Amino acid sequence: MLTYEPGDSVGHRLDARSKLLLQAAFAAAAFGHTDPAGLVVLTGLTVVLIALASTTPGVVFGEYRGVLPFLAAAPAIESLRFGAPWIDPAAAVDPALAAYRTLLLLALVAAYVRTTPVRESEAAVARLVPGKPGRLLGLGVGLVFRFLPVLQADLARTREAMAARLGDRRPLRDRVRLVATAGLTRVLSRTDRLAVALRARCLSWNPTPPEATFGRDDVLALALATVLVLWALWPSFTAAVW
Repeated sequence: MLTYEPGDSVGHRLDARSKLLLQAAFAAAAFGHTDPAGLVVLTGLTVVLIALASTTPGVVFGEYRGVLPFLAAAPAIESLRFGAPWIDPAAAVDPALAAYRTLLLLALVAAYVRTTPVRESEAAVARLVPGKPGRLLGLGVGLVFRFLPVLQADLARTREAMAARLGDRRPLRDRVRLVATAGLTRVLSRTDRLAVALRARCLSWNPTPPEATFGRDDVLALALATVLVLWALWPSFTAAVW
């Protein structure tokens, strides 16, 4: 389950704002260099970054195993044709590169979530966006990070209970209906309890944020983010010059 894991890695020591800016710079570079050579460089960088966050590729694939079939389906669907030759492999190249680029971004997201407490993510967003809009965005980020793992656990328990009652032998349509119905019921129930809990705790627009720490590792992270942004802008710059 994709949640925060305490540790002492480089990723854990970084300030949440540095990690967010590094992810944004990485995304800019990924969309600026969609060719295979650029993706090879980004793949090596991704492996290094997730290793510094005590995250392995196996953990990433395990967390996103439900997303991988959709990423793989896009190139396959794009290559299909309604007439001869029916399958055009060349048409699947761009979607395959886009799906792979998405997987790299998801790997960084997994590393971020595993190394960043929810309170630090909430405070980082509130600091980056001033005023009540930032506080509202930070609150939304905090609720998502806290709520999604609970919903995932509810769905997992529902599937286990259904399998214990031989529900896994039912037709796929019945299984999807049962899990979806139980999941929706859980969501509504937990939403009501969450609203009551927020009122009981007197939700504040100006809470005391955790202490922000900015060290040598953050300087290196910001330097890497700057390099990635310049690399992303380099093709546009060279095109404008020539």
